[in-house]
Amino acid sequence: MDRLERGYVQVYTGNGKGKTTAAVGQAIRAVGNGLKVYMLQFLKTEPTGELEIAKLIGDKFQVFRFESKKGFFWTLNEEEKKILKSEIDEAYSFAMDVIKNSSCDVFILDEIMGVLSNKLLTEEQVMKLIDKKPINMELILTGRNVPDSIKNKADLVTEMKEIKHYMAKGVYVRKGIEY
Repeated sequence: MDRLERGYVQVYTGNGKGKTTAAVGQAIRAVGNGLKVYMLQFLKTEPTGELEIAKLIGDKFQVFRFESKKGFFWTLNEEEKKILKSEIDEAYSFAMDVIKNSSCDVFILDEIMGVLSNKLLTEEQVMKLIDKKPINMELILTGRNVPDSIKNKADLVTEMKEIKHYMAKGVYVRKGIEY
């Protein structure tokens, strides 16, 4: 398969675990069928399994990050937030270029909703990405708290709903499972 005949807009959202995992699973499936995948990760700076698998796969699955290592958004001082905003703007510019140039078949904007929640980008900016998406590119957006405008524009919205989580037992992040 060389290119998608028709690409859609997918959203993985909700309070449950699995949004990025679903997007990475979709990436692996796409690469397995000869498609080129770009994943732009927002608000993530730590090493993760998806970075390592992308290195093993090669140029068919590339993960991009623009942010320097910082703490969680709510722990940042004003200067750190200003730096983060600049990095997010650079990532957004990259995203617009990817879309303008049809650089890949599947484009994942991981944790883009977190960027919106923290007011580092606007709904209008994200809607512009969706509106300018080439007809044969699949666009996948992840993160909690999806605005209605994006839900309405998307072709597929899947909500990960937490029913039960081992965090309640004091088990938090585990290498190979959560990252």
